[in-house]
Amino acid sequence: MSQSARMPFIPIIVFIATIHLGLRASAQNPGHADKGSATAPRDISALLEPILKEHDQPGMVAAVVEGWHTVAIGTVGVRQKGASARVEISDRFHLGSCTKSMTATLCAMLVEEGKLSWQTTISEVFPELKNGMHPEYRDVTLEQLLTHSGGVPNSLDAGGLWGRLWQYKGTPTESRALLLEGVVTRPPAAKPGAKYIYSNGGFAIAGHMAEKVSGRSWEQLMKERIFTPLGMVSAGFGAPGVAEALDEPRGHQASGQPVHPGVHADNPVAIGPAGTVHCAIDDWANYIAMHLRGAQGDVKLLKSATFQKLHQPPTGIQSNYAMGWIVTDRDWAQGRALTHAGSNTLWYAVTWIAPERNFAVLVASNQGGDSAAKACDQAASTLIQDHLSRQEPP
Repeated sequence: MSQSARMPFIPIIVFIATIHLGLRASAQNPGHADKGSATAPRDISALLEPILKEHDQPGMVAAVVEGWHTVAIGTVGVRQKGASARVEISDRFHLGSCTKSMTATLCAMLVEEGKLSWQTTISEVFPELKNGMHPEYRDVTLEQLLTHSGGVPNSLDAGGLWGRLWQYKGTPTESRALLLEGVVTRPPAAKPGAKYIYSNGGFAIAGHMAEKVSGRSWEQLMKERIFTPLGMVSAGFGAPGVAEALDEPRGHQASGQPVHPGVHADNPVAIGPAGTVHCAIDDWANYIAMHLRGAQGDVKLLKSATFQKLHQPPTGIQSNYAMGWIVTDRDWAQGRALTHAGSNTLWYAVTWIAPERNFAVLVASNQGGDSAAKACDQAASTLIQDHLSRQEPP
């Protein structure tokens, strides 16, 4: 069974291309201000409205962060095509692979505490698997897994693993153990440390390493170590809401067909660390602000050197992928920019961080596919232009 055949969409992936401002790399209910902010965020809903219509999206949310504060926020559209319920600031949107930097951040906390190191290997954390493990996987490190350089394949189809992950009825942690064994008992897709291969499986294994050394599930660790300290009260996992009521936005296929919350509205929990987080836009903004300020040395939860590590691509391979971030240069950012996008093909989310300009933008849509990617990128470009125009002297 292929990864795409089991569901009407494929596993969470990153979309990177090139549009306005060179963005992509090779409010009906204006939100509340962050604590300590002098004024409420500016309502940017009117900037999103024409983009929503042009790309025929059901709904969109977006925010602009400056320093620690959300300075602009907005929503447009509806929770489900054909329904009247409007998207609200408090609504939860699926972030897809924008989860990856959260998993890397969690692992970094465990590194600082000495429970892991960047050079900790799979076989050191799972010695019980060492004898049955393909020899080349034994010395794959946490850092390699978090930078897509550990040789873990892009596809999890080999040996029917993807189908088994869908059928598995155990706990999320047990499902990641099944994924780990299914991957490391086969040859890697490339020599570890030699090649960039974007892999949800690699991040799932990194998350499982965090589970093993802490004795807590990845979901518990995320809530305790990231969501709660950052006040991300809306954050959770999988498709938001319930099937019985339109209490949250529905994800939509590229065709515009809504998909109700349930087991088939997201990928298997086994690859949760690669991308199953959902949350409201203002809570996601709290997380993005932490990385914006962390890149500037104003740190929270982690040390400055650790943020530098998370934002630095590895040496020795041709890749601009750091730990959950694509690192590139943009003129509008006056240098380095950090970005990531994600989709389970029912939702789309993208964020851009410009440390030198002290701001970030984040956008999400409750639809997947190419039109959603274009809509979110156009919205991000529009918000960047708008924010910069307000910073320039008259």
